[in-house]
Amino acid sequence: MGQEIGQEAFDPADFERFATRLADETERLRAWFEHDRFSRRGWTAGFEMEAWLVGDDARPRPMNQEFLACLGNDLVVPELSRFNVELNGSPTSLTARAFSRLADELDHTWAECRSCAESLGAHVAMIGTLPTITPEELNLDNISAMSRYRALNHELLRMRGGVPFELRIDGREKFRRTHPDVMAEAAATSFQIHLQVRQASAVRLFNATLAVSAPMVAVSANSPYLFGHDLWAETRIPVFEQAVCVGEGSYQRVTFGQDYVRESLLELFEENLAHYPPLIPALSDAEPGALPHLRFHNGTIWRWNRPLIGFDHDGVPHLRIEHRVVPAGPTVEDAIANAAFYYGLVAALASQATPIETRLPFGAAHDNFYAAARDGLDAELYWPGADGRVEAQVLILDELLPLAHEGLEWLGIPEAERRGYLGLVESRVASGVNGATWQRRWVERHGRDFAGLVKAYLERQATGTPVHRWAV
Repeated sequence: MGQEIGQEAFDPADFERFATRLADETERLRAWFEHDRFSRRGWTAGFEMEAWLVGDDARPRPMNQEFLACLGNDLVVPELSRFNVELNGSPTSLTARAFSRLADELDHTWAECRSCAESLGAHVAMIGTLPTITPEELNLDNISAMSRYRALNHELLRMRGGVPFELRIDGREKFRRTHPDVMAEAAATSFQIHLQVRQASAVRLFNATLAVSAPMVAVSANSPYLFGHDLWAETRIPVFEQAVCVGEGSYQRVTFGQDYVRESLLELFEENLAHYPPLIPALSDAEPGALPHLRFHNGTIWRWNRPLIGFDHDGVPHLRIEHRVVPAGPTVEDAIANAAFYYGLVAALASQATPIETRLPFGAAHDNFYAAARDGLDAELYWPGADGRVEAQVLILDELLPLAHEGLEWLGIPEAERRGYLGLVESRVASGVNGATWQRRWVERHGRDFAGLVKAYLERQATGTPVHRWAV
C-alpha cells in the first residue's frame, strides 16, 4: 500500500484482470521457492516509524502535504491521514554497531522533522494513539490526498455493504462507537521492524517472530487512551483490527494469523490468493517478474507479522519479515532498543535445537499476544518451561533478556552495544514503566487533561531520555 495508484474506482473487469495476474504471479513465486531463487543476503535490519503532526494546542494538525514539501526528504512519506507521516530507515546489516547506526539515522531524520514542523508552527510526536484525537477529526476531509487511500475507503465499505465500522473495546473502561469510514485506522501508529532473511532460515525466524509478539507488545505498549477512554495498554491493536474489518470470518485483513508456517513463507502468499479477495485491483504495467500485483495485494493484508517480497540492489528477490506489533515511540532510543530486543530474541530462538513452534502452541502464542495488548507488562503469559502462566515482567527479565543477549552475541553485536540497548529494555521492564504506564501515571496525578498529557509527553520526548526515566 506504499505506492500510489492511478484511479479511485474500479469495475468488475478490473477485479477479474487483477485476480488473473495475481494467480499468475503466485505461480511464479511458487517456482522461486521451489528453485531457491532468493537472495543469500540475510540478517538485514530496517524500520518504518509512523508519527503524528500536532499543533501547539496538542491537537492533531492535518498538514502533511505542507510538512513534506518543507522537509523534502524521500525517507519521509504520507500516511492515511493528513496528520500522520511515516519515517523510513535504510537497510542495515545486523553486524557490529548496527543499532547505533539505526539510531543515528532515525535521530537525524527525526531532528529534521522536528525543525521543519516547528517552522510551520507544529510538532511531531511518536506515540501509538494520540490522546487528544477525536472521532470528529477522523473524517474524509482529513484523508491524505492520494488515490490509494480513497480507493481503500471505498472498497472496504463496498465489501461491508456500506455498513459503518464498529469499535468495541473492553479494557479498564468499555468503549462502543460506530465510524462511517476507514479513518479510524489513522488513530493507530506503529514502529514496524523489518528483517531480511534467507529462505533456509525463514520458517524458523517467522515462527519465532509469532512467538515473541506478546513480550514485544508488553515491553513497548504505548497506547492506553482513545477518545477519552482508558482501554488496553496497547489499544492500537483492537483499533486497527476493527477499523478495517470486512465482516465475520476468520480471515480478517488485520490478523495474528491462522497457524505457524510449516514448510515455507509461500504458504502465506497462497493463503492470500485463496482466502483474501482483491481489495484494490490496481493494475500495473510493471514486468511480471517484479510481482507487482502479488506485492500490492499482500500490502492490503495487514498481518501483525507479515511476509514481504523485495529486491536487492542487484535485482535479486529477497524475503523479509515485517514485525508490526510495536507502537511508535516514546523516543528514538526506546524504539531502537525494542528492535534490538526483537532481533536478539528471534536470532536465539531460531538457532535453538528444538523449534519454539513445537513447544509453544500457536493458540498460546495468539492468546499471549492479546493478553499483552490488554495488560502490558502485567499480562500473564504461557511460556514453555514455565509452571503454568508467568507474568510478562518476570518472563522478560528472567528468560527473554538473557536469550536476546545470546542472539545478539551470535550475530556479532559488540558487548557495549548489546548492554546499552538491551540494558535500556531491562531498566524499563524492571521499573514497570513503558509508554502506557507513564501516560496512566501522569493522568492519575494530573487528571484527564489530555492536552496537558500530550504537551508533557512532547517535552520529555524532545529530550531523548528513555521513557522509564521520565518524571510524572
